[in-house]
Order: sequence, then structure tokens, then C-alpha cells
Amino acid sequence: MIVFAFLFLQSFSKLHALKIASFSRNNFQALLRELIFGNCVVSQGLQNMFEVIACSVADAVAAEQGGADRLELIADFAVGGLTPPFALVREVITAVKIPVRVMLRETENFTVTDDAEKQRLCEAAKKLAALPIDGIVCGFLRGDAIDQSLLTRILAIAPQLKFTFHRAFEELSNPIQSLNQLKYYPQIDYILTSGGQGSQGQKIQNLKNYELAARPEIKILAGGGMTDEMIRAIKENTAIRDFHLGTFVREPQEVNGKVAVRRVKAMSELIEM
Repeated sequence: MIVFAFLFLQSFSKLHALKIASFSRNNFQALLRELIFGNCVVSQGLQNMFEVIACSVADAVAAEQGGADRLELIADFAVGGLTPPFALVREVITAVKIPVRVMLRETENFTVTDDAEKQRLCEAAKKLAALPIDGIVCGFLRGDAIDQSLLTRILAIAPQLKFTFHRAFEELSNPIQSLNQLKYYPQIDYILTSGGQGSQGQKIQNLKNYELAARPEIKILAGGGMTDEMIRAIKENTAIRDFHLGTFVREPQEVNGKVAVRRVKAMSELIEM
């Protein structure tokens, strides 16, 4: 408490004698982040997590053999991933021991307006909830905001499962505000994002901002065009230690490639460094 008080008093010189009573909740949280973290990179935890996209049993087995910690199981990689066949889900969870999260998505569009499609998504979530999977990957938008009605409905169908909110996050007009909305759902423990649009430097700055805003309830899973160079830069400049790779661990490095044990192993070693 003495150290905290000292740091708090020091910060007042930078805040030009603002009164504590005038702080909003967000201002106070920002101050705490500055006092505790500053510009330093401080990781939430010591454990890294390396997730690999799998489209088949062979992909899943190769990812596990290479050292992946978790799988994201999808169909139709070319459109960013859709709900895979339930028969494939059963085969994969039988073939591997690592946790599996399954994509829940019917179309390329992140916005679902058709009631019949919503019902099909709910039915699929119910079927997935009956299987021994680690969680579901999904993300629903209404315009440039989260479709909280549909998201709440899906979460309620699978209350025992964890959820990753996928890269629909990058289509939100106010990602920080939306991130705080996602904190109201205890089942959501990861947000998958590449950092959005812009240069590598801008993406890394976005990821850093997201990670600070997300903690401690949610972790940022860096994914979407990840390379070894990008992973090194993210590790050097942010506290993010959770990574999601797809084409970069495939041979050839395209959506139709197959997960390669040697490439997964190389990335696993890089992430663990």
C-alpha cells in the first residue's frame, strides 16, 4: 500500500492536480494501468497457448504431434471457417487428446438476419454442447456492433462451454467498448483478432491496447495472417502469449494445404521461447 500510495502521488504531477473525486471509472482504470504497467510488457500469466486451425482428422493429428495446445476445427477455410460436419467433430475428438474448439458459423457474413438461420445455429450449438469439446468459436454482429441477442441465445444453449469471439471483432466500430460488453459473458474467455487493418506497427499497437483493456476476464488470441516475424514482434511489444495459426503451419502455405508437423513444431518452439 505504501508503494502504491507513493506511485499514486507521483502520478499527480502528470495529471495536473486532477481531483480523485472527478475521475470517471474509465479514467481511474486507465490511471491504474499506467501506474501498474506503464509502457512495460507484463504478461497476465506464464503459460503460452498455441492454437492451430484443423479442417480434417489428419490436420488435427499433425497439429497435436507438432506441439499445438488446442485446435480450432472448421470447414471451408477459404471463407474464414464455417461449422464443420458433426461426424468430423466426433472423429477429431476421438483422434486427439488436446482441447478442441469448434466453429459455429453458417455463412461468410457475420450478420444473421434470417430467423431460420438463427434456429439452425441454435440447433448446431445444442449438438455441439452434447459433445466433449472445449468450446465454441463464434461472433455475431448487428451492423457494426455485437448482436447481443443472438450471442446470449447461443451462450445459454451451451452453458458448460467456453467461447472464443472470432474475427468478427475486427468489424466493430468501437472495439474497446465492445470488448467491455463481452466481459459481461463469463463463458467468453478469448477474442481472436489480427489487430485489424493497417501496418504491422498499427496492428501491434491495437493488439496491445486490446490486451490491456481485456484483462483479466478475457485473453487476446492473436491470429489472422500470423507469421514467425509477426509473432516475434507481438511477443516483444505486448503481453500477448496466445497465438492462432492457419496457413503458416501448412504445406503449401495456403488454405488447401495440409498441416505439417515440422512447421507446427517450429512455431511451438518460437511461441515457447
